Amino acid sequence: MPLDRQLGRRGVLGAGFAASVATLAGCGDDPGSAAPGAAPGSPAPARSESAAVEGTVAAEEGTAGFGPSGSASASAPAAGQQVLAASYSGKLVETLNRYLVPTADNPKRPGYAGAVVLVDVDGKVTTHASVGYALRYGAGPVELAEQSRVLMRPDSIFDVASVTKVYTTILAMRQVDRGKLDLGAPVVQYLPAFDGPGKSAVTVRTLLTHTSGLPVGPSIPETSKKPDVAARWAYILSTPLADGVTPGSLLRYTSLGLLLTQQILEKLTGKPLDQQVKSEITGPLGLRDTGFKPLGWLSAQDKANRLAATDARSSRGLLRGVVHDDICNVLGGVAGSAGIFTTAADLAVIGRMLLGGGQVDGKRILSEATVQRMLTNYNAGLPAADVARPNRTATHGLGVELDQPWFMGRLASPRTFGHTGFTGCELVVEPRRRLVLVLLTNRAHPNWSWADPDPTRVAIANILADAIA
Repeated sequence: MPLDRQLGRRGVLGAGFAASVATLAGCGDDPGSAAPGAAPGSPAPARSESAAVEGTVAAEEGTAGFGPSGSASASAPAAGQQVLAASYSGKLVETLNRYLVPTADNPKRPGYAGAVVLVDVDGKVTTHASVGYALRYGAGPVELAEQSRVLMRPDSIFDVASVTKVYTTILAMRQVDRGKLDLGAPVVQYLPAFDGPGKSAVTVRTLLTHTSGLPVGPSIPETSKKPDVAARWAYILSTPLADGVTPGSLLRYTSLGLLLTQQILEKLTGKPLDQQVKSEITGPLGLRDTGFKPLGWLSAQDKANRLAATDARSSRGLLRGVVHDDICNVLGGVAGSAGIFTTAADLAVIGRMLLGGGQVDGKRILSEATVQRMLTNYNAGLPAADVARPNRTATHGLGVELDQPWFMGRLASPRTFGHTGFTGCELVVEPRRRLVLVLLTNRAHPNWSWADPDPTRVAIANILADAIA
């Protein structure tokens, strides 16, 4: 991760939608795909219309399928199926297709190689669609010939980057429920090595609300040159507060807060974070497509067909199934701030669980009172510092963003919550509409600097805000 990145931070479809349906991954024309040897963004030859409808479900809202755990569920389609069951489904797909090629706002490059959108309203999937490619470029980056590319699928698996922070926060709040973690306690009470000027005022709560006074992240070069993971963690714990910032006085989005939360959780439980995610979240919820380091648990077929690639010009070569975040990578691929890989269907379950007050499909993960604490704004009246997003406000819950129009668009409200990931992913939950939106793009493939992911996020959110009362 370059220094400038570290500092800047981050009804049923009718015939009129045929062109949009034809672009669904594996199903038809892709205006963002190029013929072999063509320049990036050039259109590919059209595929047959008969291929366009293969694997597509256009049905009444609430089409039932099979969830990632293999059990029947009204909240997820069968693996590989498209669901286009709402009046707005076609418009969502059309919008996603628009960013597969350069736009007036971003005239040199596509917004992403591919994307997946899932919309769940009141526990029923109304839209689950994919466009473009999971893999379009090889290391270099070099655009791959058509036959070497991999089409995006509804069940493609993405590196969701900072959306990982939501999972880490859920683990922390489970410890709060158990009485083992005090949000108001100083961090140094749990991590004695976290000492230094002013750091005794940093509480667990400030870690989760991004008001700790810590800088945006640890130095990547300095962390990387430490001899082993233990030394890298020691260096992270030694990070001083930012100059002139008092804990609790300013929102500055920082990966350090959730990295330190990870260290607290591992000390409290005696278990690595990845094991906690499996035993406390993905195992109980049956989320078989969610976890760190997917190359260790995916089948060979899934590695080839379902992994969405990220960077293709990094010092590590093409990244596919390997975490994009450099700090997470040098920590072994597991971090409280990044590193989770998941699908749209699995991530939607997390949204539904929080929307349901800590419970989903009869399985309780958090108490309702604890979820309400998560969704409370702790930063009222505070300023926010974000060079990359000057419109960001300090409004923030515990581990989740609140009321942020820069990615929620017109879905933003004091009760709307969610999180984004640097790789182009997001979760948005709007309680009044009983709406869960998951948008996953591989905008970092082949180069994260090619496009800003926020215009797509806002465009998709606005369609839903206008369509759902």
